[in-house]
Amino acid sequence: MGLKIGITGGIGVGKSIVTKLFKVLGIATYDADKEAKDIMIKSDDVRKALVETFSEEVYFDDGSLNRAWLSARVFKDEAELKKLNAIVHPAVIKAAEDWAEAQQGPYSLKEAALLFESGSYKSLDYCILVSSPEDVRIQRVMERDQVSEEEVRHRMSKQMPEEEKEALADFIIYNDDQHSLIEQVMALHQQFLSTK
Repeated sequence: MGLKIGITGGIGVGKSIVTKLFKVLGIATYDADKEAKDIMIKSDDVRKALVETFSEEVYFDDGSLNRAWLSARVFKDEAELKKLNAIVHPAVIKAAEDWAEAQQGPYSLKEAALLFESGSYKSLDYCILVSSPEDVRIQRVMERDQVSEEEVRHRMSKQMPEEEKEALADFIIYNDDQHSLIEQVMALHQQFLSTK
């Protein structure tokens, strides 16, 4: 097992693009947000806890997750969101740690929107924050999700402030159309290779 690196950032910063660049370099990557969705369907313990906490409506009759219903319920109520995170985060963190332990490369990369908020960054060797100007982020999310500026700002207001993330990050990649993403990724890649 090599170094364990985390990559995070607020909505619309381009975490996935940066992660894909590392993947092109042959680095194993773990998408915590995608895995969380899988765990909510595949883990019997998580399913049981979700039903007990939120009711049978959390799943459709075919066993798939009723995402729209759950999202509407938790994103309007901070207490409900905390309950959801308390069920899902520990399972995702454990799955990510097991995955990282099994990797053979010089380092592996875990992409997670809530890396700092969940506390999972504490088990990693380094954390990369992807950063973009607010106006660029808003434009990207409006185009990607077909939502209003107001909706994007509302989502952003629920996230940890950028300054707090910067204080916790070991490295920052600027995705702002001013700096080359490839050059920044290559520089970190070389650094991680020489650190092992």
